[in-house]
Amino acid sequence: MRVHVVDPSAYTPPYDHALCQALASAGAQVELITSRFSYGTVPAAENYDRRESFYRLGHAGPQSAAPRPAWQRALKLAEHVPEMVAYGRRAQRADVVHLQWLTVQPLDVHLLPRGGPPLVLTAHDVLPREPRPGQLRAQRALYERVDAVVVHSEHGRRRLIEELKLDPARITQIPHGVLRPWEDHVELDSGQRGQRRGLPRELATLQGPVILFLGLLRPYKGLDVLLRAWQGIEGAELWIVGMPRMDTTALKASAPPGVRFIERFLTDGELWPFLDRAYLTVLPYREIDQSGVLFTALGAGVPSVLSDVGGFPEVAATGAATLFPAGDADALRAALERLLDDPEARATMAAAARRAAETDYAWPGIAARTLDLYRTLGAR
Repeated sequence: MRVHVVDPSAYTPPYDHALCQALASAGAQVELITSRFSYGTVPAAENYDRRESFYRLGHAGPQSAAPRPAWQRALKLAEHVPEMVAYGRRAQRADVVHLQWLTVQPLDVHLLPRGGPPLVLTAHDVLPREPRPGQLRAQRALYERVDAVVVHSEHGRRRLIEELKLDPARITQIPHGVLRPWEDHVELDSGQRGQRRGLPRELATLQGPVILFLGLLRPYKGLDVLLRAWQGIEGAELWIVGMPRMDTTALKASAPPGVRFIERFLTDGELWPFLDRAYLTVLPYREIDQSGVLFTALGAGVPSVLSDVGGFPEVAATGAATLFPAGDADALRAALERLLDDPEARATMAAAARRAAETDYAWPGIAARTLDLYRTLGAR
């Protein structure tokens, strides 16, 4: 079976790489259609083909907290239309096209290939959390345009049925797979492969427990709740690590003692030292379906403290995480203090995380279910 996995987004996420590897290992002939990779890591080994067909001019340079200049955004948009049209012709060579992150939904709903192989769309975000004008309507139209929609949780499936009135027969629930991007990528350092980084110098010699918040810093992720919860916690540090996609000035001003902001993009090879240092990861999100950060923590065997939103309770049911009511800083503080003082509970949760990573969220089973979906669509 010839499978195209299509993701024109900013860079190739670890999810794309893991999915393509798993599908290829299960016997599919896989081609990843993506943008130019430019963020400092490369896959160390691939068993699939990669074609960098998008944003070869308008998307260059490393991650930055600053918005891209207007000319670069305009160039990226100008590239998008002809590149999507060109891909539409190439799509006829595939048996199935599996779409991931479509970047210009109002245009993409009209630019998707027609009259060719079945189209599958993964709803990583069931609806955009920070929508641009017209994006919500376009997202709904995309769901109607494709042949099947994949969601990562029962929560996401219910939203598609109840809020968007999507036909349940067109929805397939397949779990998000565990992520270990440090195994699949190596650093690019002065053009040389094989370089791996440890913790930054200012963190490497610090002693004591560390609680880790990891990922892009966005309003919906509840950092304000986390900082209120940290008030009064002593003998540990909270590391908030990720590239800002919001103004963090007020957050940093309100941060209690023991909080460190490391505001930069971490490449895949840099993730492991932070996770290896963490007693717990904390995800105090106000809303979510599922989170790649959570499945990266599972891959590292690190227990998590999660708000009770979206698909998080489904992961907590494995024993790998504990829940608190979203927005409740007192409840979050109590959960953090309890686990900081209870190494046996943390060890039990870590064991559950490793077990879930090898069973419920292991890629061979996910690939098998995904290929079953492809075959069902091809037989119609």
